[in-house]
Amino acid sequence: MTHPIRFLSAFAAFALALAHLQPAQAVVFNPESFTLSNGMQVVVITNHRAPVVTHMVWYKVGAADEPAGKSGIAHMFEHLMFKATRRRASGEFSKIVARNGGRDNAFTSQDYTAYHQTVAVDRLEIVMRLEADRMRGLLLNADEIETERQVVLEERRSRTDNSPRARLSEQFNASFYLNHPYHKPVIGWAHEVRAITQKDLKAFYNKWYRPNNAILVVAGDITAKQLRPLAIKYYEPIPPGNIPARIRPTEPPHDAARRVVLRDARVRQPSWRKGYLAPTLGSGEKKHVYPLQVLAEVFGGGATSRLNRALVIDATVAISAGAYYDGDAMGPGGVHVFASPRPGVTMDAIEAAVGREIAKLTGAGVTDEEVARAKQRMRSSAIYARDSSGGGARALGAALASGQTIEDVESWPERIGAVTKDQINAAARAVFRDKASVTGLLLPPTKPKGN
Repeated sequence: MTHPIRFLSAFAAFALALAHLQPAQAVVFNPESFTLSNGMQVVVITNHRAPVVTHMVWYKVGAADEPAGKSGIAHMFEHLMFKATRRRASGEFSKIVARNGGRDNAFTSQDYTAYHQTVAVDRLEIVMRLEADRMRGLLLNADEIETERQVVLEERRSRTDNSPRARLSEQFNASFYLNHPYHKPVIGWAHEVRAITQKDLKAFYNKWYRPNNAILVVAGDITAKQLRPLAIKYYEPIPPGNIPARIRPTEPPHDAARRVVLRDARVRQPSWRKGYLAPTLGSGEKKHVYPLQVLAEVFGGGATSRLNRALVIDATVAISAGAYYDGDAMGPGGVHVFASPRPGVTMDAIEAAVGREIAKLTGAGVTDEEVARAKQRMRSSAIYARDSSGGGARALGAALASGQTIEDVESWPERIGAVTKDQINAAARAVFRDKASVTGLLLPPTKPKGN
């Protein structure tokens, strides 16, 4: 299965693009929406450029909603959704989609799980029938559970255990979040994945996989009027469930900087990163969220960003440097800064160089010119998003599954376009605090003395 990326970072850029293009009409995807009698939300994004649709079902449950001691159950369950149902044999789902010229996959994040297919519009009804079947018809056979457990464990070995960079990221996250469940890896800790039982999986299925905990997003060559009867036919007969509130442990104040160092013989290119705890659309001081989106572009969002100019072009101490903001989560996020040194440059030198740029940022702040250029870059990179029905479905689905509304999404152009220099400077000073940071270093082994 595929794994998630942060769709809303790209979406923010897209929203900003439309703010420049249509300042008087602050709309993004202009979706239509309705709700079935069982509580399932349906969203349609019409795009007639090609006779194709992207069909996505988003469940409002992710790794951060897992019971204590059951890390990886959300991701493991995602795998099991492709197994046998009361109507179909194991693996038949994907085979049917492929025979009809389509593509299908799924992904799990901390905040949601999504299943998606892209097919010709005249094949849409087929995938709706299949998706509705597995929403409540999954069998969860013991043999299939064990088989998929081994698949997940092998996936973890290949993607995480055998990748120094992935291992550092996992350890970094475990330090970055002191109490919030984001500290757990989506794929799960291996020893807990091994302990997940059939009973655990059935309880997870019955608790979360209900139509009133799901969002259907269909984007492409179809209107809401055309989709409504199909949604009623296939999804409305599924009974709702009693969905619990998504109450998660919260973060305490961060009062000490932390440091994570991983050394591995396979490391050829050392790297440095530092993350600062930051508010998001779902947690903390929301007034800083939109300024932080623009700040990340100014400070580390490309070849003309401050960090790249200072470390890669001017000082030539790094081969790469940048920053990004993880602001679309339900829980706390972060502003992350990263750099990789040139040969012969120490990590201390890289850390000092980044520190000087952060000090300039929190001291003198950004300029009006930088803000204007950042917005223009975001506009230029986002303009092509209109041509992708799948991109719109992913951005909107991720937002809704994370607790936002359609109005939140559609008002993004206006909100981002209104960000000021002063707001960005205030956000930078609020977020760039060493006591709320974690530094991560990926290094080769220490050379023995005397060699």
